[in-house]
Amino acid sequence: MDKNAATKYILENARPLELAIYKYYFENESNQAVINELSKFQNADGGFGNALEPDFFNPNSSPIATNDAISTLCHVNALDRDSDIVKNIVKYLESHDSFDKDKKRWLFAIDSNKDYPHAIWWEKKGDGISKFNPSISLAAFMVCYGNRTSLYEEIIKEGFEYLQTGEDISGDDVNCYLLAYELLTANSINDIVDLNIFKDLLCKAIENCICKDSSKYGVEYVSMPSTIFTGRYMEFITPEIKTLIAVEKDILGKLQMEDGGFDITWKWYTSYHDEYEQARAWWRPHITIEKLLFNEIQIGELL
Repeated sequence: MDKNAATKYILENARPLELAIYKYYFENESNQAVINELSKFQNADGGFGNALEPDFFNPNSSPIATNDAISTLCHVNALDRDSDIVKNIVKYLESHDSFDKDKKRWLFAIDSNKDYPHAIWWEKKGDGISKFNPSISLAAFMVCYGNRTSLYEEIIKEGFEYLQTGEDISGDDVNCYLLAYELLTANSINDIVDLNIFKDLLCKAIENCICKDSSKYGVEYVSMPSTIFTGRYMEFITPEIKTLIAVEKDILGKLQMEDGGFDITWKWYTSYHDEYEQARAWWRPHITIEKLLFNEIQIGELL
């Protein structure tokens, strides 16, 4: 992998938010620029929209976009319960907008997504719920930073029980569970579920979700080691995952494009061709940052 070319691509093409994230990780800049740029995607109701998640341009607040914001804040060490950005997220989630009160889940896809350029999977199908994505991490956030109630504890317990069934879950789902684990652990909340068992279950879920066929890496939409491990969650790396990390690291150079960036592996399957290309342009620096972080993993230091 040509790190200099990747860096040049990011500096020349990233949105201000991703540029701030890059500078936080690689130029030792503070997280304040990330907070400032992220806040531009936050609506008056406290939720996030406005194409924070580049595959749907819906300006309205959604649980998914809000979960993305929480993840970003968490990973740049900016989850300050006294900050306006966190207080407003709490306000949005407490409103239970886009929340199914009967099933006790936040929606994965909301109705208004269809009114704006979007990928096909962001059209609401049925009840709009997708297992515990993003409910498990949003509930953990509320337990840690909002008003801890039995409702949010129950969502966490039900999500934990689902993980215990051993059902296959996607890399996107796993990332929600990992965020929930990270929030609960960082805030020393260990009286809802057993965090040691949670960790063991997550190790198994990660092993199951990562594609073992490396010929699909960077070509098809499959979960790769870099889907999970971008400078964090090292404690979840098992010997099998270590092997897969080495495999992906070996082929990063082949996946890197001539302009230095990495590409997405999916289409929208909707009629928004120009908007898809715009989303792709936003995604590519984001993915390139993740590849740089993944490339920093030192195989010899792992289990």
